[in-house]
Amino acid sequence: MSTRAGSRSPAEPGHLPVMLEEVLTALKPASGETIIDGTFGGGGYTSAILKAAECRVLGIDRDLDAIMRAEKMAEANPRLVPLLGCFGDLDTLAEQAGYESVDGVVLDIGVSSFQIDQADRGFSFQKDGPLDMRMGGSGPSAADVVNRMSEKGLADVIFRLGEEKNSRRIARTLVARRAEAPFETTADLAAVVEEAVGGRRGARVHPATLTFQAIRMYVNDELGELARGLRAAERILKPGGRLVVVTFHSLEDRLVKQWLRQRAGAIPAGSRHMPLMSKGPKPAFELQENKAVQPSDKEVETNPRARSAKLRAAIRTNADAAQDEASDGMNLPPLTELERSR
Repeated sequence: MSTRAGSRSPAEPGHLPVMLEEVLTALKPASGETIIDGTFGGGGYTSAILKAAECRVLGIDRDLDAIMRAEKMAEANPRLVPLLGCFGDLDTLAEQAGYESVDGVVLDIGVSSFQIDQADRGFSFQKDGPLDMRMGGSGPSAADVVNRMSEKGLADVIFRLGEEKNSRRIARTLVARRAEAPFETTADLAAVVEEAVGGRRGARVHPATLTFQAIRMYVNDELGELARGLRAAERILKPGGRLVVVTFHSLEDRLVKQWLRQRAGAIPAGSRHMPLMSKGPKPAFELQENKAVQPSDKEVETNPRARSAKLRAAIRTNADAAQDEASDGMNLPPLTELERSR
């Protein structure tokens, strides 16, 4: 399961922000600047940014629990502005709060350890709870997806977002089982998935890991949100502004990598056999590093949740923001179809 660590705070010990030193190095917060933390979570990045410089941080999260933590933190530090909403709308949220442009945007993608650790949020099979998984608390839940989606739709979700090779067999088993009784808990779903793939067979990782990851990503439209968030950051960053993205899953990192390369003008150079017909638009970003930055061995040793993290960063140029439509490239049925079928 791809997880981003929550943040260490006085009220919530034990949650460590991932690659904090690397994030601050790439973000370069300075006094008088305005930074957006698009995935506030437990406030680990925000707390460190506010300590690093006399700047202002707009802390965005769609999880009301996270915003309540932000509001508590803001009581002690008025340079933090909590904003409830999706980071895919970060430019609109900032503008509504009175900020037309910002100097930095940091995004920490995936589910937070706060959400994983709360059994009643239904994100984890390690702690039994209601089959929910909604970060924002609204819209179709994981139970709606598992109990009502077509067998083909379920198989596609599990294969494309979980990269689970047994997706067809798992979907077939889930559909057969729900005809007898609907799925209501995480433990129930995990047990049936485990049975569908023939048990653990000595594997260290639970057989339901990829299925849970896929359903969670689908319920929260995580890749779509990431695609929208990148474009929103492009629109609101000033020239010279820094974009820093930390991902925990290969699909997320691939999307960020390809989008940044395209926005930085890293297009194929062509050849004498196939010359380029025209130049692309003026680059909107300059890459800080060509390759993703990864956590140190020391950090992975002390915080195992950091082991799959990758950081990519870029600097905004003065080129106009592109007007293309955001897409995650997965071609999955929209969640709104489940809402309409209620």
